[in-house]
Amino acid sequence: MAANSNRPALIALTALAPISWGSTYAVTTEFLPADRPLFTAVMRALPAGLLLLALARVLPRGIWWGKAAVLGALNIGAFFPLLFLSAYRLPGGMAAVVGSIGPLFVAGLSVLLLGDRPTLRTLLTGIAAALGVSLVVLRAAGALDLVGVLAALASTASMSTGTVLTKRWRRPDGVGPLALTAWQLTAGGLLIAPVALLVEGAPPALDSRAVGGYLYLALANTAVAYWLWFRGIGRLTATQVTFLGPLSPLTATVIGWAALGQALTPVQLAGMALAFGATVFGQLKPRKAVGAGVTVRGSFSSTEGNAQKDSMDVTVPALRR
Repeated sequence: MAANSNRPALIALTALAPISWGSTYAVTTEFLPADRPLFTAVMRALPAGLLLLALARVLPRGIWWGKAAVLGALNIGAFFPLLFLSAYRLPGGMAAVVGSIGPLFVAGLSVLLLGDRPTLRTLLTGIAAALGVSLVVLRAAGALDLVGVLAALASTASMSTGTVLTKRWRRPDGVGPLALTAWQLTAGGLLIAPVALLVEGAPPALDSRAVGGYLYLALANTAVAYWLWFRGIGRLTATQVTFLGPLSPLTATVIGWAALGQALTPVQLAGMALAFGATVFGQLKPRKAVGAGVTVRGSFSSTEGNAQKDSMDVTVPALRR
């Protein structure tokens, strides 16, 4: 009973992660240096990881050195650069649309890695969520860039694989979500840092606005948000975590309307309602059918939640998570 009574609060806290990621686009465009996505990725991941590592004061042991490196590469190190590449090469919102199919990626990966069988209910809810996000963020603008599309698909696959493996491997005995988050952010940041230096050169000069923006991204948007996300992965069903992902582009849309003066059309409002409805529906456990004294198990997919990776905004491609 206690676990059931705490479940809504746990879902609400986990939902704060994708809601926070939805603010990334506005912070990036309004506060940070232009055209430095890899440097921004490093500044978000590495300081946050080192801070959490100092707080957790726990290092991986044995096989977990390798597992932490794999999870860090999938969830952070590969995901960020691929997402940024797609965001700069695709027309408005397409990266967000590709990212919104994460629940369907997760459903397929869960068959292979977790042995779970997704239900028709899960698949239909995932399609509804992707359709809703598409109505909100997608505005056709010329021919699609093949490299951008492949990068968006790869970023979605990377994060989906990382979250499913996080569910499969769980955590070592005696290690909490804070330490697991620290390991992944640190590993991912260390992986991106040399790439950023080679591709973008020396770090840019930062003014007070940029410093404030990076502090927000590193602390609230990354350290706290990722801790809440991985904590949720460990305690909620994977399907519930998966369907929190659309809250990221929805939040970006609301911020764009409220703070950046972007208009919302009736079609976008309908898409927001559809995506939010799918998110809520994805949190509900199917009822157990009872008949003639026999309880029939209601099957529910245990797929891991795709962090809808920084899908953002109405008119621009989804940027960094």
